Amino acid sequence: MNLLFIGDVVGKSGCEFLMKNLYKIKKEYNIDVTIANGENSARGNGITKASAEDLLSFGVDIITTGNHAFRRKEAADIFDRECVIRPANYPDGCIGKGYRTFDFGRYQLAVVNLMGTAYMDALDNPFSTIDRILDEIDTPNIIVDFHAEATSEKKCMGHYLSGRVTAVIGTHTHVQTSDEIILNGHTGYITDAGMTGPELSVLGVMTEDALNRQRFKTPVFFRESENPSFLNGVVLEIDTKLGICTKITRLVIR
Repeated sequence: MNLLFIGDVVGKSGCEFLMKNLYKIKKEYNIDVTIANGENSARGNGITKASAEDLLSFGVDIITTGNHAFRRKEAADIFDRECVIRPANYPDGCIGKGYRTFDFGRYQLAVVNLMGTAYMDALDNPFSTIDRILDEIDTPNIIVDFHAEATSEKKCMGHYLSGRVTAVIGTHTHVQTSDEIILNGHTGYITDAGMTGPELSVLGVMTEDALNRQRFKTPVFFRESENPSFLNGVVLEIDTKLGICTKITRLVIR
């Protein structure tokens, strides 16, 4: 199986760039399954029913999220859909599911969404959460989107799950890292897949707005950058009989 994981899709421009490029990427890399982190896909940030439906209509199969999953109150309904996942370490009783197992006929694929706790919201411990989840999953093909701020926490999770899952893909920082590796001959890993949105920006935001927030420490309305977009992600080649990642390739499309 060839799996495409797309880094955080940001706003209107990120969605439009994904729409224009996803088909040819899937064709070039012979992609079987596409996952995208969509927690910033709506204008202004967060995810809405409209932005989720846009991603799915472009050819995304599964949407993961993160700390902005519930930023927009109109997002609540979308987590009833099996293909939209929120971090699994939200408290019990929270709407939505933190992982799903998808049946593609010849193989099954489990997708788990976790959120880090270093410099993030005080959710349940992601390490104990994933231990519980792995006891419940009955397929060797397991992809983990670890939505976290600290590179150290992401590295720890990669090593913690080495040999236990197919891949650990970091999201949230919107900056693609160049540390892709296969851990223990089994688990594909990258600290952050990057983002899909305006390249000349500060994480998708107009540079002036972000700069003023940092300089003056006063509230600033963040506007989406109008500069040209790029797409970041990774392509994973997976042995579905063993649940092993045999190759991980960083992707940057301008």
